Amino acid sequence: MTSSSVPLIILLVPIVLGSIMVASAGNLNQDFDITWGDGRANIINNGELLTLSLDKTSGSGFQSKNEYLFGKIDMQLKLVPGNSAGTVTAYYLSSKGSTWDEIDFEFLGNLSGDPYILHTNVFSQGKGNREQQFYLWFDPTADFHTYSILWNPQRIIFSVDGTPIREFKNLESNGVPFPKNQPMRIYSSLWNADDWATRGGLIKTDWTQAPFTASYRNFNANACVWSSGGSSCGSNSPSSTSGSNAWLSQELDSASQQRLKWAQKNYMIYNYCTDAKRFPQGLPTECTTS
Repeated sequence: MTSSSVPLIILLVPIVLGSIMVASAGNLNQDFDITWGDGRANIINNGELLTLSLDKTSGSGFQSKNEYLFGKIDMQLKLVPGNSAGTVTAYYLSSKGSTWDEIDFEFLGNLSGDPYILHTNVFSQGKGNREQQFYLWFDPTADFHTYSILWNPQRIIFSVDGTPIREFKNLESNGVPFPKNQPMRIYSSLWNADDWATRGGLIKTDWTQAPFTASYRNFNANACVWSSGGSSCGSNSPSSTSGSNAWLSQELDSASQQRLKWAQKNYMIYNYCTDAKRFPQGLPTECTTS
């Protein structure tokens, strides 16, 4: 195969797999609905940019038009700048009901000059309490950065600008529930949580800085869309690894494992798996199983 033929193959792959995958990018109007905020959330620039705003009266939010059951989902965010103490920007996948599944990114605001805290959590069958928190190695308010969730039947991987920061493996064989049966929508909201978000609620929201605004762009979902009780990937796709649906069985290679270790060593500030005081009866099973 000559090098000149490679771009042709790359261009053809999305066409071949288009019948079983969704790959969205560009017009956010096609992928999301504004769900609350009374005009504080807007999709502008011909669908290229979505903004959420918060003032003393209300925050705002949106959700995806589609439900997904597994996917590799990317979104670029630029967070509330300046004194964002008391605010939370949440970006997550969630199902419905009392035994819901959920995969969380939450960005906890802070005083000017102090770092944001990136809060992650995984709920399975209504049970969470799996928090890991991180500082970031850049200013997330100065520019857009890519926050990604890879969710397949074997694992969930949280990544920032392509660097994995957390992996939650499927350990059902050890009795740990794993999100795999409930389709989830993407949700995001900007809201006031000054009763807990910044230094445990000690720092309150400074409303003289309002409105607070977070921005979103370049959404991409290489994912299985759930509709009318069935998946766009079909029943056999989770075992297939051809072409661009390789994410369905993707795992961390050795280089990615090293980047994960780097991020956790240098930027993780809380890990439920090391919080023995919180779990006096013993750490959760997934914390003690390799």
